[in-house]
Amino acid sequence: MSFRLRAARSEDIEPLYEMAKLTGGGFTNLPADRDALGAKLTTSVAAFENTVDELADEQFVLVLENAETGAVRGTCQLMSQVGQQWPFYSYRLTTLTQYSQELDRTVRAELLSLVTDLEGSSEVGGLFLHPNERAGGLGLLLARSRYLFIAMHRKRFADRILAELRGIIDERGGSPFWDGVAGRFFGMGFQEADYFNAINGNQFIADLMPKHPVYVAMLDEEAKKVIGLPHPTGRAAMRMLEQENFRYEGYVDIFDGGPSMITRTDDVKSIAQSHNGPVSSIELEKGEKALLATGRLTDFRSCYGAREIRADGSLAIDAQAADLLGITEGDTVWSVAR
Repeated sequence: MSFRLRAARSEDIEPLYEMAKLTGGGFTNLPADRDALGAKLTTSVAAFENTVDELADEQFVLVLENAETGAVRGTCQLMSQVGQQWPFYSYRLTTLTQYSQELDRTVRAELLSLVTDLEGSSEVGGLFLHPNERAGGLGLLLARSRYLFIAMHRKRFADRILAELRGIIDERGGSPFWDGVAGRFFGMGFQEADYFNAINGNQFIADLMPKHPVYVAMLDEEAKKVIGLPHPTGRAAMRMLEQENFRYEGYVDIFDGGPSMITRTDDVKSIAQSHNGPVSSIELEKGEKALLATGRLTDFRSCYGAREIRADGSLAIDAQAADLLGITEGDTVWSVAR
C-alpha cells in the first residue's frame, strides 16, 4: 500500500476544498469554503511549527497522500484544547424524576440542557476519506494515526478526548434535530446555520439560544428519534471509536443531535498499546501487521507496515514501510498492532 499520512501544508488547500464539496453538509471541520480552509491550514502550519511542548489552543491537520502520485485523498484533524477562544457547547441528555405524594405517581422526564462540560478537552475530528478510496483500511489508518500522533506529542494534549459524530441529515440536506430544537429560535435552516458555524464559530448559539432545559417530550417525533444517533455513514466510525474505548455519555451536538464520544486520553487503546523504539532492521519480510509512525510535528508520517518487536525493544520493519516513512536503521518508530 503506497499511502501515508503527513502534516498538511498550505498548498493542500485545493484537494481539501474538492473533498469538502463531497461531504454533503453537517461537516463543520471541513467547510466547502476556500477562505475558511485557508485559515485552518494557516493555523495548522503554525501549530506544527511551534516546538514548545505544552498544552495550548492548537489545531493540527493531517492529510492522506498517495506516495506514488502525490495525490491527497483524505484528511483528519486534532484539536488540542477546545473551548478556549469561544465556549464549546453541547446538549446533555439527562433525566429529571419527580414524585407527587397526592397522586402517588412518579414522573420521569428527559431533558436537553445546554452545557460546556467538555470544554478543555482535546478533540479528534475532521476525518474524511475520498469516496474512491474507501477500501483497504484507509479510514482506519486516518483514524488511528491521530492517536499515535497524540502519543508522540502527549504533553500537547489534554487528559480527556472527545469525538463528535455527524448526526442524521435527511435527503434534502436538513436536520430533524435542528428543525425541532434550535431552528425554532434562530429563523434559519440547518444548512445555513451549519455553514455559518463552520465559518464563524458557534458564538451565535450563546447569543440567541435559550439557556433553560428543553423537555424532550415536547419535541416532535422526528426530532426525538434522532437524538444521539450517528449519520448512517458514521456508524462504522462510531464502532471504531468504541473499539478505542470511547463512550457515548449523553452529550449530543447542538446542531444535528449527533453523539459526542468521550474517554480519558490515556485509555485510548491505540495510545495505551503503542510501542516506540529504534529500528534495528528495515528488511523484515514477514511480521505482525501494524500501524507505524515517525517524526515530530511537521515531520510526522505514518503508514501501514509489518513489524517485529525484538527482545531489546527495537523494531524490525519491512522495506516498503521504511521507504514510505523515509527512515533507516537507528531511527525511532512508534507502532501499534493493526
